[in-house]
Amino acid sequence: MGSEAINRLLVVDDEAAQVEALCRTLEDEGYSVVGFTGAGAALTALSAGSFDIVLTDLTMPGMDGIAFLNAARQIDPELAGIVMTGHGTLATAVEAMKAGALDYILKPFDLRVILRVLARTQAMLRLRRENAALLERLSQRTVELETANRELRVANRELEAFGDSVSHDLRAPLRTIDGLLNVVQEDFGAGVAPEARRHLEAIAAQATRMSELIEDMLRLSRLGREPLQKRPVDMRGLVQEVVGELHAAEAARALDIRIGELPPAQADPSLLRQVWVNLVANALKFTRRREQAVIEIGGAAHAAHKLYSIRDNGAGFDPRRAERLFGIFQRLHAAKEFEGTGVGLSIARRIVERHGGSIWAEGEPDRGAAFHFTLP
Repeated sequence: MGSEAINRLLVVDDEAAQVEALCRTLEDEGYSVVGFTGAGAALTALSAGSFDIVLTDLTMPGMDGIAFLNAARQIDPELAGIVMTGHGTLATAVEAMKAGALDYILKPFDLRVILRVLARTQAMLRLRRENAALLERLSQRTVELETANRELRVANRELEAFGDSVSHDLRAPLRTIDGLLNVVQEDFGAGVAPEARRHLEAIAAQATRMSELIEDMLRLSRLGREPLQKRPVDMRGLVQEVVGELHAAEAARALDIRIGELPPAQADPSLLRQVWVNLVANALKFTRRREQAVIEIGGAAHAAHKLYSIRDNGAGFDPRRAERLFGIFQRLHAAKEFEGTGVGLSIARRIVERHGGSIWAEGEPDRGAAFHFTLP
C-alpha cells in the first residue's frame, strides 16, 4: 500500500483555459490528470472512476468549491482535496480546511508552489493509507489473538478436566495394586518363592513410578492456571534450604556442593523453589556414579536480567540433544540407568517462562552438565 503511486488528479474549474493549462502542465510532471469545467460532470466522473486528489476552484457558479468537496467526499471519503482560490485569506483557508481540504493554492498559479502542495498532499495520503493498512492488520491480528485466547481457555478447561480424570481414574487402580501387594506380602510373605518376590517388587516399583508420573502430570497441568504471587526472594537462602533437604536424603554420599553468590529475585517463591528442587535433584541423580560428586551453584546480576546456573560433573549429555531435555517425557538416558519421569525439566521451563525468563542447558557426554536460567 505504501509504494502505490498517488498521482491520479481531478481538476475542477469553471475557466476552461485554466483547466486545460493545468492539466497539460501537471501531465508533463508525471501526473494522470482529468479536468472538468462543471461540478456535476466532475462528480459523475468521480463516481465512475478512481482519483487520489481533487483540485477545485473555490468560486464556481452553481456549486462552489466547498460544496463540491463535501459532495466529492460523500462519494470517496479517502479523497484528498486542494482548493484553488484568488482570495487567499485566512478565512477562506479555514473554511476550506473544515470542508476537508488538505491545502490550498493561490491564483495566479506558480508551478513550483503547485508541485510543493501536491508533494505534501501525496505524503499525507501515503501516511493515511499506511496507517489504515496497519490498523487493518492490527485488527486482523487482534481477531486472531482473541480466537487463540478462546481456544486456549477451552484447552485449559479440557486440561483441568483431564487432570481431574487423572487424579480420580488413574489413582484408583494404583491404590488397588498397592493394596493387593500388601495382602500378598501379609498373607503369603514367608511362602512366596524368591523369583515371585522379585516380580512383586518390580510391580511395586512400577506402581510407585506411575504414581510419581501422575503427580508430575498434575503439577505440570496446574502451572498454567495458578496465578503468580511475586515477591522478593532471598535466592541464596532458598537454594541452601533446597540443597539441605535433598542432601539429607543422601547423607551417605560424598558430595561437594558449592553455593556462590546468588542475587535476590522478584518471583513466586513456591514456584521458584520447585525449579531449584528439580535442578538440584537432577544434578544429584546424574552425579551418583561419581566417586566425588561436585555441584556448583551461582548467579550474577545483569542490566536486564538475573542469571542463575547449576553445574555438575556427572553423566552429561549429547549437546545436539540439549533442547529435548525440556520436552515432556523426554529422557536422554535409559530408565534403568537413572530413575525419573522425564517431566521435571518441563516443569522448570514452564515456571521460568511464566516469569518472563528463559532456561537452557549445556553438556558433554561423561563430562557433566550445566543448566542456566534467567529472570527479569
